[in-house]
Amino acid sequence: MAILTYQGVVYPAQCDAMGHMNVQFYIAAFDQSLWHLMAAAGYSASWIAEHRQGWADRRYEIDFRQELPVGSLFEIHSSVVKVGRTSLSTHHRLTNKADGQLCAELLAVSVYFDLAGRQSLPLPQVIVDGATSLVD
Repeated sequence: MAILTYQGVVYPAQCDAMGHMNVQFYIAAFDQSLWHLMAAAGYSASWIAEHRQGWADRRYEIDFRQELPVGSLFEIHSSVVKVGRTSLSTHHRLTNKADGQLCAELLAVSVYFDLAGRQSLPLPQVIVDGATSLVD
């Protein structure tokens, strides 16, 4: 089930020499959408301090489909593709709010891990249950 995870606007400082949003700002928007998706799956930022457990992005596969010029309003809808033992595979669709056109898509694999030990951990059951409800 895809949910709205981010809304933004393209500012002039986010545009490259060709007049459209630069890649680094797509990545930033996708990163923020991922945190909202993780929260919807049951993870909260307080876990970082309480449990010293977090996420590491292991793989990003991005398709850029249409440019976003300055002033464009856009939104990202995200869903879970696969719930693994230690990871989540997620799908994010960035669309132009004015016309609904797909501008970019991200397939990501994020691993749950021990921040101190720097090793993967099994997904907590609360996240497995929450992420399963977001599978598209």
